[in-house]
Amino acid sequence: MAKKSEGKNEFFDSIKAGLTEAIKHAEGKRRDLRTTTLPSRPKELTPSEIADVRAQLNVSQAVFARYLNISPKTVQAWEQGLGKPNGASLKLLSIARKNPKVLFEV
Repeated sequence: MAKKSEGKNEFFDSIKAGLTEAIKHAEGKRRDLRTTTLPSRPKELTPSEIADVRAQLNVSQAVFARYLNISPKTVQAWEQGLGKPNGASLKLLSIARKNPKVLFEV
């Protein structure tokens, strides 16, 4: 039974250590925590900028849509200013704007 109480003590000690570190952090006494700087959101693209990416690839709206895994109607709407890419589509277009050939990669 000594093993069970040892396990409980280790668990308690682990919880206590974590809470102690949390308190130090809350009081500003702990500065060695890892921080992550997130990239800024991609800027919105104009309809002509989207069309320019497609033109650089020299593909139709249908083929471009296939590369982006979206419908051709969506590409058409973006290029006419009737809709805007967002989320993953905007990120992918931003990457493709800098390096259009990236869309050809598997």
